[in-house]
Amino acid sequence: MLRRLYREQPESFAFTPENRAWAEAQISKYPEGRQASAVIALLWRAQEQEGWLTRPAIEYVADMLGMDYIRALEVATFYFMFQLKPVGSVAHFQICGTLSCMITGAPDLIAICKERIAPEPHTLSPDGRFSWEEVECLGACANAPMAQIGKDYYEDLTPEAFIALLDEFDAGRVPVPGPQNGRYAAEPLSGLTTLTEHESGRTQYNASVQRAVDLGDTIKRIDGSEVPLSAPWRDGRGKGAGAKARARPAAKPAPEKAAKKPAKKTAKKAARPETAATGTRPEALKAPREGGADDLKMIRGVGPKLEKLLHRLGFFHFDQIAKWSAEEIAWVDENLEGFKGRVSRDEWVKQAKILAEGGTTEFARKVKKGDVY
Repeated sequence: MLRRLYREQPESFAFTPENRAWAEAQISKYPEGRQASAVIALLWRAQEQEGWLTRPAIEYVADMLGMDYIRALEVATFYFMFQLKPVGSVAHFQICGTLSCMITGAPDLIAICKERIAPEPHTLSPDGRFSWEEVECLGACANAPMAQIGKDYYEDLTPEAFIALLDEFDAGRVPVPGPQNGRYAAEPLSGLTTLTEHESGRTQYNASVQRAVDLGDTIKRIDGSEVPLSAPWRDGRGKGAGAKARARPAAKPAPEKAAKKPAKKTAKKAARPETAATGTRPEALKAPREGGADDLKMIRGVGPKLEKLLHRLGFFHFDQIAKWSAEEIAWVDENLEGFKGRVSRDEWVKQAKILAEGGTTEFARKVKKGDVY
């Protein structure tokens, strides 16, 4: 199945401050140079925040991890768990259509989705609140037919039970997940014949459902404020590797390096040689003008790493970028090391012209508000 990005995309994406902290904690699990290992976790978090995975979100995650955009796109388009189109603002229904569910009633559930939500999968309902799709086996075969709604499983469904679920979500309520026929977990429908001594001592819900009820996040967008951030592998708390790290003696401080000679180093960086012959090198400055450099991160697509690279190339101000010709854009695109093509793809010159004239863009406003990190 060919998976493409949706034709309409938002202008930008940024993690909430809490999700940003969560993402940085995930990155810290991996050794230096292996940050790309966190790509699935960060893409999933972006989807949890927005409901679906947008191109700006994919590029934002790629920037955080120092990845080429195409590498992050390869991951996002390969795994079907990533929604590349908008989903219902209230809930997205994933109906299992594999063998066990198919022979116990999944076609009836899909028919209800077509009637109540939209005739085709991955299509928003007229009010934009719901969407649906058929998926492969979700591993709850003993409780077939079933559907994943948001983050939880709703099992042992009949057409009547599924319609009741739809009505509940439509009314703004979230039904308790798990079996919908009174079954506790995945025991025989006729009742337990073994381990019966545990029958009287069990809680109201099985552990999975109880956890879902406690968290209450079945269809909630995750913004990072739900639970305190915990990263024991990073600060030495907890057991296992964290405890070992805590027990290690403090490392000896590294000897201080000799002071650098700023004048020579700066001159060397400003005179950085071209790495490609494509295009024409734009006029550069050896240092920012009086008053200091502009905040180039106000341009969508320029993060801290790219801003430093632009400074090394001799570009400090919006009006410099605003004047780049097509030939000069081609040169810069080829000399952005791991970010080739970014200038033209994100329309830096167009943005820089607005900013150089004292105007602003939606992205720049978000940067000023602190919504972009």
